[in-house]
Amino acid sequence: MRLLAPAKINLHLRIGPPRADGFHPLLSWMTTVGLCDTLTFTDRLDGQIRMTCDAPGLACDDRNLVIRAAKLLQSNPTLGTLIHLQKKIPHGGGLGGGSSDAAFTLLGLNRLWDLNQPLDELDQIAAKLGSDINFFLRGPSSICRSRGEIVRPIAAPMLARWVVLILPAMSMPTPSVFRRFDQLKLGSAAEVDAEPDWAEWAKLPSQQLLPLLVNDLEIPAFALEPVLGELRLSIEKDLDRTVRMSGSGSSLFTLYDSRDEAETAVKLVIAQRRCRAMAVELCPAISPPSISEIPSDGSASAGRSSAPGT
Repeated sequence: MRLLAPAKINLHLRIGPPRADGFHPLLSWMTTVGLCDTLTFTDRLDGQIRMTCDAPGLACDDRNLVIRAAKLLQSNPTLGTLIHLQKKIPHGGGLGGGSSDAAFTLLGLNRLWDLNQPLDELDQIAAKLGSDINFFLRGPSSICRSRGEIVRPIAAPMLARWVVLILPAMSMPTPSVFRRFDQLKLGSAAEVDAEPDWAEWAKLPSQQLLPLLVNDLEIPAFALEPVLGELRLSIEKDLDRTVRMSGSGSSLFTLYDSRDEAETAVKLVIAQRRCRAMAVELCPAISPPSISEIPSDGSASAGRSSAPGT
């Protein structure tokens, strides 16, 4: 069995001051995008859970969320699997690759092992593993609250359907960004509590939607890596449109209404800034494909689905 595990972007991300438990409450509009890792599951009857990966240096033991997700789902000692992960989503880019891999491991093994666990049960497992994993079980367009584990699906943008992803060759460690966030005494509980009219936002074309979007982690991320902030400003000038950061960085993005516009922007970014960029669809339809349906470049496009794994 093979599954595509999509990346995400945070279209809108508000962060509050840390709670008593140390977590920061958040309000985020998250959407999947058509850049995907590929997970291949092979059944084993000896109870062993093993993993391989084509990305050098990526841990394939209990440090990896994929292995941890599989072990939490394993309800019978005879159930086993060999999982091969093909990485396309960059590590440390704020695109949720590890969380997506873990979520689609839960969905894939639930089917491979004939467990028939309802989505609510998988949600409980996901919440033990990490904040973004619940989103990938529910996506492709959702509002996430608390520390990210409370997920409410909403309508995807209707007109702003294409994303230009800019992928700088740097990694932003999430804990470091949040430490700087706290050092700068940022965060507003009021901004986290106040939700915009998402349904109206979803109707807007990209040029009207982009100026409304906020990421509260940009200030601490750019304080840690001024080069990243300078790159964002330069690309905004090149493209004459708002550019945002996803999650805690380092990936940047902007939105377009058409594929042609997005691909033209990618060419300009590559020519002007000499960094990796690509045009991908927002909220692509991703269902369990056959081997022949998986693009070799790990991309996904054409159409939308209500939730992954349905």
